[in-house]
Amino acid sequence: MGAVGLIYVGAVLFVNGAMLLGWVDGRSAAPLNIFVGVLQVITPTYLIFTANGNADQILNASGLYLFGFTYLYVAFNLLMNLDGTGLGYFSLFVAVAAVAYSLANFFRLGDPVFGVIWLYWAFLWLLFFLLLGRGREGLGRYTGGVAAVQGWVTGAVPAALLLLGFWGGSNAGLIATIFAAVGIVVFAALWFPLRPRGDAAPVTTDRTAAAV
Repeated sequence: MGAVGLIYVGAVLFVNGAMLLGWVDGRSAAPLNIFVGVLQVITPTYLIFTANGNADQILNASGLYLFGFTYLYVAFNLLMNLDGTGLGYFSLFVAVAAVAYSLANFFRLGDPVFGVIWLYWAFLWLLFFLLLGRGREGLGRYTGGVAAVQGWVTGAVPAALLLLGFWGGSNAGLIATIFAAVGIVVFAALWFPLRPRGDAAPVTTDRTAAAV
């Protein structure tokens, strides 16, 4: 069930990233944020209630709420035209929590691939904090590019590997290394065309509200 939900996390990250790049109108993404937000609240609740006290399964499921609440928060911002700073500071909380989940995957759960993926998410949510919480509007296009790429690299691709049975085992170390290398190279490369510029257009309210 977690792997299926990951597909839609990828979808909403891609759409919200496209929004920051100016490809998608802000309010048009509200329904997808609601659908995925609700899914990412129902899914971990089910996984926790059916874990039979398995601490590792509960630990894994608990992180999904961070995504569910983020996307519901985005939807509220869009539909109620709220200021983005609250979502920005929540994103800082998520970024710090993501580092903790990364360490848990590396050192407790034995899943180095998701250890790397949680670091991806920590970086992305830190960008959301800077953009929304600190008003660094020049980071809007770069944040959008990173979010759009992560929709595939941290959502769709891992979900496919999980569903096809190519996750973990003897492949884990290799996949983790590939994911880490791809992240460093791609996010560094995105900086040059999407970096803040003095003549860049400001990020509009509907785009910042739907940044995550």
